[in-house]
Amino acid sequence: MNRMISTLAIGAALTFSIGAVHAQEKLKIGVVTTLSGPPAVLGQQLRNGFQLAVKELGGKLGGREVEIIVQDDELKPDVAVNKVKALIDRDKVDFVVGPIFSNILQAIMKPVTDSGAILISPNAGTSNFAGKECNPNFFVTSYQNDQNHEVAGKYAQDSGVKKIYLMAPNYQAGKDALAGVKRHFKGEILDEVYVPLNQLDYSAELSRIAAAKPDAIFVFLPGGMGVNFVKQFRQAGLADKIKFLSAFTVDESTLPAQQDAALGFFGGANWAPNLDTPQNKKFVAAYEKEFNAVPATYAFQAYDAAFLIDSALKATKGNTADKAALRAAVKKADFQSLRGAFKFNSNNYPIQDFYLVKVAKRGDGKFQTEIVQKVFTGVPDAYAKDCAMK
Repeated sequence: MNRMISTLAIGAALTFSIGAVHAQEKLKIGVVTTLSGPPAVLGQQLRNGFQLAVKELGGKLGGREVEIIVQDDELKPDVAVNKVKALIDRDKVDFVVGPIFSNILQAIMKPVTDSGAILISPNAGTSNFAGKECNPNFFVTSYQNDQNHEVAGKYAQDSGVKKIYLMAPNYQAGKDALAGVKRHFKGEILDEVYVPLNQLDYSAELSRIAAAKPDAIFVFLPGGMGVNFVKQFRQAGLADKIKFLSAFTVDESTLPAQQDAALGFFGGANWAPNLDTPQNKKFVAAYEKEFNAVPATYAFQAYDAAFLIDSALKATKGNTADKAALRAAVKKADFQSLRGAFKFNSNNYPIQDFYLVKVAKRGDGKFQTEIVQKVFTGVPDAYAKDCAMK
């Protein structure tokens, strides 16, 4: 009898010990972002936004302490794949958050999702993964790539622009961008130019733009590309002759370098620092205090990604082993987004509002984009109908 009691006691102690170890095990999250070269300004915003959210949540997501492993993809697909495989095989991460650029997303999608880990993109949102190649282990807290650019196309059409000149980098996001503009703009497209990713000298392109004499130009040139283009566009004397429309070319990641050269230029966005929600006001103030910079969309979408993970783990009581339950909890998106209303469509991309924004100089001398008008309300992306998930 005593031996039986002793055996039961040992078994109970072992069970408690194993449970305690599991409860103390850290949740590992890999953050894959671009931290090298001119595009690093975008990647830093993503990293900072995610880390700020985790800090505000007390270093825990869903009650579990978090270990964030940040990897620089160097904007090189092969490098990104190797680093992602290390995150999965060596570090045993449950989530991968990132990347910034769509060519990196296309490279890491298969190794991450095939492993059973959940991939959450706080920026890149290519059309193929929104449609026929949608994946139950892939979620987006940003947008489908076309959508911010659709704002510019709709605004150009509604404001009477007759002739427009289009330019973007030659990779998937660039092609999605111009497809978005053309979805709503029905006027004359004078030219559709694709430049190499990371091109910094636009003297030849600016000469052609000046000769074409468009009513408006639309450019998608993120990071250092946008910094240089905006300065060169202003210096070429074109800013007073041609309406400047864009997305991710003039935003909080590029404005500290562009400053007055970008004043009055328009963009399409799903958010701006002056968006009037209590959560957003708190976030912007906290980000500026922490990093002495105005946050961009890359930061707010990564911040939302952390709260999305937190909400899912609260629902599963911290358990990440049951992948079906974890996916369902992520899909529910039971958190308060900084943008206000937020829900996932069947393809795991958001249904949300979009705005026309304009570059302004604040009273403290800093620059930010500010909302001019809402252009789309609660819209799904154009590719969700091709996704087989329900």
